[in-house]
Amino acid sequence: MNHNVGIWIDHKRAVIVTVSEGRVTSETVESDVDAHPRYSGQQDGGGEKKYEERHGQHLDRYYDEVISRLGQPDGLLILGPVRPKGN
Repeated sequence: MNHNVGIWIDHKRAVIVTVSEGRVTSETVESDVDAHPRYSGQQDGGGEKKYEERHGQHLDRYYDEVISRLGQPDGLLILGPVRPKGN
């Protein structure tokens, strides 16, 4: 079987296109991850550190969800923005 997957992904959404046995399907996975704020000046580190941990955990869950939908492709093409928005 020839099963290929292409994915365009950023922090907000992933668009997964699957080509298998001549059939093309697509799906979108939306992220619940908020925009990553920029901190300026001196911070006490407590609130910022906790935010960074929660933000990382949300991203981990989002990426795990996307990965779970890829299956076992013969080929995988990953695309995305040159630089993630918000960075």
